[in-house]
Order: sequence, then C-alpha cells, then structure tokens
Amino acid sequence: MQHFDLIIVGGGLAGASLAVALRDSSLRIALVEAQPPRRPEGWDARIYAVSPANVAFLDAIGAWRHLDQQRIAPIAAMKVFGDASGALEFSAFETGVADLGCILESSLVACELWEGLKRQSNLQLFAGQKPAALEFRDEVAVLRLADGETLSAALLVGADGRDSWVRAAAGLPAHNRHYGEKGVVANFAIARPHRNIAWQWFGDEGVLAYLPLAGQRMSIVWSAPDALADELCQLSPEALCERVERAGHGVLGKLDLLTPAQAFPLRLMRVPEIVARRLALVGDAGHGIHPLSGHGINLGFQDAQALAERLLAARAWEDIGDLRFLQGYQRARREEIALLQTTTDALRRLFAAPSPLLRPLRNLGLNFTNRLPVAKSVLVRYALGGF
Repeated sequence: MQHFDLIIVGGGLAGASLAVALRDSSLRIALVEAQPPRRPEGWDARIYAVSPANVAFLDAIGAWRHLDQQRIAPIAAMKVFGDASGALEFSAFETGVADLGCILESSLVACELWEGLKRQSNLQLFAGQKPAALEFRDEVAVLRLADGETLSAALLVGADGRDSWVRAAAGLPAHNRHYGEKGVVANFAIARPHRNIAWQWFGDEGVLAYLPLAGQRMSIVWSAPDALADELCQLSPEALCERVERAGHGVLGKLDLLTPAQAFPLRLMRVPEIVARRLALVGDAGHGIHPLSGHGINLGFQDAQALAERLLAARAWEDIGDLRFLQGYQRARREEIALLQTTTDALRRLFAAPSPLLRPLRNLGLNFTNRLPVAKSVLVRYALGGF
C-alpha cells in the first residue's frame, strides 16, 4: 500500500487545478485519472467562459501564461434577449474593466494543467487507472485501483464529474432533476466580425448563446428540448448552419460549420453535503447547474481554490481529513453554489413557462434591469469576481 497525504480522483479541470495549486506545499499527492486529456484536431467544440477571477486563479498557479493566447477570446460585451421585446446589455467599457471574461477551449486549459502535473515533484500520477473500491478508516481513506494497487491518504477528493464514482462509493446522496433538454455545442466560421460580443436568446426553442472565439469564429451552446437537440445533431452541416443562423437573427452573417454538433443532457444536481470524514467533493462531483449562466466551470475552479487555500493554511498538527476541518471548506462554498443553482433554475423555469401572462412580465424584467445601473453593476461584479 502506498501512502499519501491527499488522493485526488479525477484529473479534469477542478481536480487538476487543485493539484497544481498545491504544487509548492509539503503535501504528498496522488492523482488518479482514467482518461488523461488530449487535444483534438482543429477547434474543440467544448468551450468555457472563464471569469476574470478564475483567470487570476489560473495565472496564480502558473497555468494561464502558458496557454496559447491566439486561441483565447476576451468578452467585451454581452447582449441578452428575451422571448418578446426584453433586452439586457453588459459592457466591459461601461463597467470600467478590461473584459467580462474569456472564452477558451476546454482541452486547451486541461492539457496545460496536465503538463504541469507531469512536472510536479510532490505528485504521483496514476494515469489510465480506474478506482475499484473505497474504504474509510479512522485515520485514512483507502482506495483500491482496478489493477489491484492500493493507495491511502488522510483525505480523498472526488473530482470525477457529475456521475462521480467517488460520491456514489462514499454514499453521499445527489438529488437530480432532469430538464428534458440537451446542451448542443458546435463551432462556426462567421461572415461578420463578432467584436468580442457574446449573445444570448431566450426563446420557445430553448436558450441559444453565441460565444466569440479567436478570429472569425464563434461557438454555440444551445440548451434545447431533447427532441430539438437530437434533430439539430442529425442535420447536415449546411442545414445546421442555416438553422443556427436563423435562430441567431443573422447577427454574424453566413455561418460555416467547423466542428460537428454534439449534445449532452442537462440536469440540476444538488448535493446536500460535499464533505464527509476523509472526503471532499469539488467541481461537477459536488453540484450541477443549467449552462445558461456559463458559471459551471467557474464554480469548479472556485471549489479548487477554496479547498487549496484551506489545505495550505492547515497547521502542522491539524488533521486535513477531519470532518470539522473540512466543514470550513463546505461553508465557504455552500452559499455561492446554492445561489447560482437557484438563480439559473428560476430563470430557466421562468422563460420555459408557456403562459402568455408571464411573457410580458419576464421581458419587462429584463428591460427594467437594463435601466438600473446599480442592478447591472451587481450582476457584472459577480460575473467578474465571483461571490
């Protein structure tokens, strides 16, 4: 049996960034990842909107400066439209900041973090390995891998996504509510410059976002009812471009498909407890929200940052796997996670409701907020810096 101070199961963005954030600590870390990230040819269809606060986090842990800046697009403004005449606009210039965030490919940052892990002196990688059994003892968590090797540590972190093996093995409940929607993603070449503006439309066919990519390109995230999502993924490239162009009111002109459409099911997932004795959850293992806010990945990075700060501040005599120690991390994250889950869920329910009485009210709400500088400032400041 190999003993470590910390075992991280899952080498995705949350788990990898947590490990890299602890690179200068005295902790001995094991990271178990069944499928290491790899860069696809061309452009990755899975993209993220990273807030300035998390850009700063990635920079602090040494990852951001090594990313290919030619593949990153800053967000200068965002325009949101309701399903009638409602509209809400945000501008980095009006807010007095350089940008509202950045759009980048998932694999771009994942591969950079993975390269950092390979060079990390206090970390041992178990790449291509799957967990098989988990046991919690008084002093350690014991993890048996599929190849028979056994690891132990004072603390085990589950960073293995929404269908977390760790969460299930530990018996932590997760309450799911499926939206009956899929998130459809694809990248396009565009005829008109996007001017680093992100667009979002709430409509009868779900929520469509145009997100600027570097150069004359953009990416979509279309949260569509299951039947429509399946239909979109089966369209020819020409028909898909025409459908997306029409749904986006032609704001970027003619579209040409760069990556095939992909779809993933959407659900709200609440995990009442993200810690237990010898266990903590980060990222999608501990929460799931609707993608309309674009904050899912930001919550994961903030989980990693909060837990890393907690571990780095631990005194020599403290047991990092003790429940009382870990509850400090849970308290630090609980309010923001609950707020975003509630807000995004309420917005999706509001705009999905077919009631003709609600339509003018929800669009009036967008227009009213757009005319309130203080309310807009609060929203923008949250997007910039987190909770």
